[in-house]
Amino acid sequence: MKDSSIPNFFEKSRKDRLNIVKDFADLSKEELEILENSCGGISFDNADKMIENAIGTFSLPLGIATNFRINDKDYLVPMVIEEPSVIAAASKAAKIAKIKGGFKVDTGESYGIGQIQVLNVDIKSAVKNINESSKKILDLANSQSTTLQKMGKGAKEVSCREVKTDSISMLIVELLIDVGDAMGANVTNSMCEAVVPLIEKLTGGKVLLRILSNYYTRRMVKATAVFDKERVGGDETVDNILLAYQFAANDVYRAVTHNKGIMNGIIAVANATGQDNRAIEAAANAYAAHSGKYRSLTEWSKDEQGNLVGKLELPLSVGIVGGITQVHPIAKICTKILGVSSANELAGILTATGLAQNFSALHALVTEGIQKGHMGLHARNLAAAAGVKPHQIDEIVKKMIHENNISLVRAKELLNEI
Repeated sequence: MKDSSIPNFFEKSRKDRLNIVKDFADLSKEELEILENSCGGISFDNADKMIENAIGTFSLPLGIATNFRINDKDYLVPMVIEEPSVIAAASKAAKIAKIKGGFKVDTGESYGIGQIQVLNVDIKSAVKNINESSKKILDLANSQSTTLQKMGKGAKEVSCREVKTDSISMLIVELLIDVGDAMGANVTNSMCEAVVPLIEKLTGGKVLLRILSNYYTRRMVKATAVFDKERVGGDETVDNILLAYQFAANDVYRAVTHNKGIMNGIIAVANATGQDNRAIEAAANAYAAHSGKYRSLTEWSKDEQGNLVGKLELPLSVGIVGGITQVHPIAKICTKILGVSSANELAGILTATGLAQNFSALHALVTEGIQKGHMGLHARNLAAAAGVKPHQIDEIVKKMIHENNISLVRAKELLNEI
């Protein structure tokens, strides 16, 4: 079995890191060259085809989080993020979680929701007609994707809801669609468009909007992990983390920052694998408020032995077929590094990474404070940028932190003094 625990990975040269990842993920020579030589993964010609009015490309750092074991399988987790400390924090949390078996992930359905807004209707009779013709509606919707049909997936249910506003009552017809290993936005929108004429005929109303919902409450993912009490820091640290969680669970101002830290992990993996990070964050924040009050996305408790137990559950839509995942060379390689065989497996990795990140943030906050580790890593990055050799970095970092002068200029000055 492959082992994601790689001692001192951060101290190795880029070449050594790449070779470790190459061996772990069985990357080809061509894929390794893309990682070595690419600045962002796409040419301007590719960018010009992806968006309008393109003038260039924009790169972010790509790193690897180590130590992850999820459902008894080890992963090296690619993360794209500009913020220092995130990848190190996720790796450290995964190392502690691994002591008790790593992360356990449960994923359920892969259902997307398409919404069709119908105006100027008699709600009661329109709902009756829709229900009686649900098979026709589903058949028409499924005609938009022979691929999903062959896989036994596609549109599965039709339902109706009345939405009342200050000025009008409207009928919302919803398609429940099993999108399989795709994120599903395009096929959902196509199916909604296809059934519009039939919906208008059945209801006698006028369809206005027909579009997917990014609130994927039928694509829920749950990750749990046990963090060894002694490695966490003992009973007092465990209890303090629980108190910090209670703060986030009951105060919206704290909850927003708490959840932002969770998304540091989730979105970094989403970026690396070409997912729609805006959709992911929108759904997560909606779910954080599903009780009527915005709360922590995670839950923390302790077991009978006093170990810290974390849980993260949220709606999460990702894909490994279609979209940028199949177009962007770096996203394709990152997906290969993960070795995932389904969208559900990828969703589980994102969720586990979010839980790991949340643990590390809480642990730092109740012990040394968030800024010490963050600024230490920032100082290391600046020292490296100044040309400091690995065996000299610790000395220069300590001096910069002691002087409270963490800057590239100071790193260069200290290098010249050595």
